[in-house]
Amino acid sequence: MYATNVRNLKKNPSEALRHAEQEPVLIMKGNEPNAMIFNVKTSLGDINEQLKPALAASLFKDRVLSLGAASQISGLSISEFIDHLTQLDIDVVVADQQTSKELETLDTWLS
Repeated sequence: MYATNVRNLKKNPSEALRHAEQEPVLIMKGNEPNAMIFNVKTSLGDINEQLKPALAASLFKDRVLSLGAASQISGLSISEFIDHLTQLDIDVVVADQQTSKELETLDTWLS
């Protein structure tokens, strides 16, 4: 799935339309999915299959689903799904309070 932001869409709408002939185009506003562009010649069954990765990515980003569950819903392998998340600029790992504690422990072990 091709992703672009509103600024790039305004600059070059033809590029998004060219991509939409092959696959859905996800329009990002900031770092959030905002809209999708589909080619009118695409069948509803194809659209349904193409939407699964977008839905799974959104649910993963909101921490509703784990990486494995989101990958399964998307229909992609875990490595393909990670690549998909990377294209959408969605972090696979998000640092939290536990991460800083683990880094402190690691620093202690290494010193």
